[in-house]
Amino acid sequence: MADQRNEATEATKAAQAAIAGRLPRDDGRDFELARRGFLGTIPNAEVAGAWSQAPFGFLDGERPDTVNPSLWRQARLNAIHGLFEAAPGIYQVRGFDISNITFIEGDHGYVVIDPLTSAQPAAAALKLMRDHRGDKPVTGVIYTHSHVDHYGGIRGVLSDEEIAAGAVPIVAPEGFLQAAVSENVLLGNAMGRRATYMYGALLPRDARGHVDSGLGKAVSMGAVGLVPPTDSITTTGERRTIDGVEIVFQVTPDTEAPAEMNFFFPRHGALCMAENCSCHLHNLYTPRGAQVRDAKAWSFYIDEALAMFGAESGVMFASHHWPRWGATEIAAFLAKQRDLYKFVHDQSLRMANHGLNAVEIAERLRLPPSLEAEWYTRSYYGTLNHNAKAVYQRYLGWFDGNPANLHKHPPVEAGRRYVDLAGGPEALLAKAKAAYDAGDYRWVAEVVSHLVFADPANMAARELEAAALEQMGYQAESGPWRDFYLTGAQELRNPRPPVSGPRQGAAGQLRALPGEQLLDALSVRLNGETAGEAMIAFTAAFTDANERFAVRIENAVLHHKPGVGGPEARLTRGTLVSLLTGETTLEAAQADGSVSGDGAEAMGELLALLDRFDFWFEIVAP
Repeated sequence: MADQRNEATEATKAAQAAIAGRLPRDDGRDFELARRGFLGTIPNAEVAGAWSQAPFGFLDGERPDTVNPSLWRQARLNAIHGLFEAAPGIYQVRGFDISNITFIEGDHGYVVIDPLTSAQPAAAALKLMRDHRGDKPVTGVIYTHSHVDHYGGIRGVLSDEEIAAGAVPIVAPEGFLQAAVSENVLLGNAMGRRATYMYGALLPRDARGHVDSGLGKAVSMGAVGLVPPTDSITTTGERRTIDGVEIVFQVTPDTEAPAEMNFFFPRHGALCMAENCSCHLHNLYTPRGAQVRDAKAWSFYIDEALAMFGAESGVMFASHHWPRWGATEIAAFLAKQRDLYKFVHDQSLRMANHGLNAVEIAERLRLPPSLEAEWYTRSYYGTLNHNAKAVYQRYLGWFDGNPANLHKHPPVEAGRRYVDLAGGPEALLAKAKAAYDAGDYRWVAEVVSHLVFADPANMAARELEAAALEQMGYQAESGPWRDFYLTGAQELRNPRPPVSGPRQGAAGQLRALPGEQLLDALSVRLNGETAGEAMIAFTAAFTDANERFAVRIENAVLHHKPGVGGPEARLTRGTLVSLLTGETTLEAAQADGSVSGDGAEAMGELLALLDRFDFWFEIVAP
């Protein structure tokens, strides 16, 4: 199939030249920091079936006009991969996933911080560490926070037997499991689908496709797991000693994640800032979808970390990007990161109090010169534009106060009306094509999207919107914005054929959930219209966990609580997931003995009322 993608237009070339002229001076310092302490790597960081840096070899060449010059620089930094010594006894493997995995040498083995997104790259990173520092066991695991790229690869560093034995401590901030379930399970289907846009999962790895995520190269594609922590940190100042390594913790809830923590290693003079500080402006709202983060709290906790640990820190490392060394440089970095989030917070609220709405604030907000002068405050992942909107949303919600926006038509109905207002499809396309030729791509995308929703079969409309999104992607400094634009263009040009049933996403994390969280996940699948006035009650007895839950449906709501509530259905949690996804049927499960008990019939009635989600739901078309 011929490549449908366009080259950069003259308007895009001009935009790239303009941003190049506004960038901070590049003295090469970040490249020195990113390579400091290099010990070794494997060719292309290649992990069979899960990860490779090989497709990004094009970054060694000259920057093309299809990539924002600032993002190109960040992409080259994030392509640096291997094992690095941050300080004696502290090592990081970077460039094997979107996140970093860190190893602390203990008395007998390695304490692992953030075992990546999936098992295969985590295992490869552990092997690289052992090849260079000795074949020692993993003696502890720390999850810095509740995002999947910091816990999903745990089965790459601990075996199922080690996990079952429970002898290796797994430490996480209080609320970790609840937050992980909320973001990755209850809304896992919608967030997972939107993440294919945000991380460019289906885009070619080339100069007209995915070049970088800003936060890291890309997300690995191996096996994702969820193993609950064995120890929770609840209070700032708590200490733990794991394999002889003393750690002082700082809890930072509602910052980059609902459950997150920084920590300090007194022996090493080393500060881990989790994902609360990274070499760019982070997201206050993540475009894949999540709860809006608290910019004020985020700034406060960075300041608290600076006060608690700054003077004693000789090295500061994080869950992404490269470390900083020296107390003076660390203090300057933390202070500007602190002020970055406070500035976005305060100035967004200042303008809101003047009566500006979220879109108006986002268009006006600019960093002060002192913050704009740093590479590590740039919009490679979060952007000033959508973070300003996030602050507005956190305080004032989605409604801007204008009653015209209180009860707007949904996209298809609005689209039909806009097309009619424009004088029909041909007239709308003609005006949009003139706007495209003038380089007004934002307007083209907005206008033509109405026609696509009114008539998704109109391929001329789909192509024109795709062409506009493509140029917007080429110009974007933010990796996620680029990937959203280019994935939208790709899907507009290549509509998926209709299917007879839902195309379900992976259920790996569902299988690892405790019973209570698994039943929570079922509750959001209950189809209220189908349930109607149904009354169902039974006891779910999970034989693999020795747990019993009273389950009932009443008023089209699924309730559950520990205890007994009717006839008993005996099964494992894994069997329930297989029933939920259709991998087996109730009849087959009863026949092979994996489901038993008088409550099986009632459970079957419940299963019949549950939706199966289609992972590949449409985004840029109805």
